[in-house]
Amino acid sequence: MAAHDSPPQLARRFLPTLLLLLTVFGPISMDLYLPALPALTAELDAATSVAQLTVTACLIGLAAGQLIAGPLSDRFGRRGILLIGIAAYVGVSLLCALSPTVDLLILARLVQGLAGGVGIVIAQAAGRDIFVGGGLIRFYGRLTVIGGFAAIVGPLLGGLLNTVTDWRGLFVFLAAIGAGILIITLLVFRETLLAEDRTSGGFVHTMRDFRTLLSDREFVGAVLNQGFLYAALFAYLAGATFVLQDIYGLSPLGYAAAFGLNSAGFMVFGYLAGRAAERWSVRRTLTLGVVVAGAGAAGLLVAGLTTMPLWFVIVALFVLASGVAVSSPPATTLALAGYPQIAGTASSLLGMVRFGFGGIAAPLVGLAGAASILPLGIVTVAAVLFAGVAHLLGGRAPGGRPATPPLQTSPQSPALTR
Repeated sequence: MAAHDSPPQLARRFLPTLLLLLTVFGPISMDLYLPALPALTAELDAATSVAQLTVTACLIGLAAGQLIAGPLSDRFGRRGILLIGIAAYVGVSLLCALSPTVDLLILARLVQGLAGGVGIVIAQAAGRDIFVGGGLIRFYGRLTVIGGFAAIVGPLLGGLLNTVTDWRGLFVFLAAIGAGILIITLLVFRETLLAEDRTSGGFVHTMRDFRTLLSDREFVGAVLNQGFLYAALFAYLAGATFVLQDIYGLSPLGYAAAFGLNSAGFMVFGYLAGRAAERWSVRRTLTLGVVVAGAGAAGLLVAGLTTMPLWFVIVALFVLASGVAVSSPPATTLALAGYPQIAGTASSLLGMVRFGFGGIAAPLVGLAGAASILPLGIVTVAAVLFAGVAHLLGGRAPGGRPATPPLQTSPQSPALTR
């Protein structure tokens, strides 16, 4: 084998692709079984709001998993923590498939989320390890694109698989996806955080890092903005399946197609936002995302207050998802670019708030049962309004970091050693 094709150089070449692949844990865990959620509700004899707790539990797990894995990866390196998380994800996905009651399924989904959160936070933190400048913004744009792509593939695969298997088979499929990613990670992933650049001092040092981040108003503003926008997004994920299937009568496959269309918007606009943030303005691109998401949420509120045709609801969902996608690359850049040495910790807070807020919002859309769009409209409108306030307050910090954090050159090259 030629020197330029040595294993470390091959790993360097394919590592960015693997980092993008790791982002599928969140959307694929959420979306694959959504077409089967009404059937799951009936089989386990659960109320709609209780069945939606399987969504909430996964979101809470994804949030907590990132909060734990991020600081650990800053201290011990990215690779070992990542392998543990993926292996755990495979095992607990099989446990989900075997759950005999909704209570056990909710608990298993919580643990599944904990394990899946590791891949998400490592992808963001390792990306900060190896990318700088405009490349960092483009990378976060691609993360949004891949997340949207997984969100398209998830429900489409779920709808197709649901024609030949039940919801338990969908969780077996998730385990298979995790096993495939585990094999690729073993072959490709090399450590990106050099030993001399890792944090030390244990819990006390981690708490100091958290205080540093939480004292930065721009960081807090970007994180809260994403938390509230993802609350709107996950309210949509939890509520749209009942709205489109129970109210408008779409089949699981029809729901998957409609959901895939909306996710395509998420993917396309996430990519465009990454380019716009690099060439135009990080903060203005984020403002645009909030405005677009607000328009979609307003459409859902209108549909809840008066009877609207199916196409109107699908367009409103499309606009909401697209607005969240536009916001993601610039907000992630604002949150992480200024903290290269504690990227894992910063990423963990961002991910925890995104999925934690989503976990709180998701069950609210089911409180009125499955026969009304109004709760979905109210939750999404309120969430986007709060996101706008957080964005405005974060941009008015006196002193501190500049409005757009400097995308300085990383003090290290990625270490591609085992």
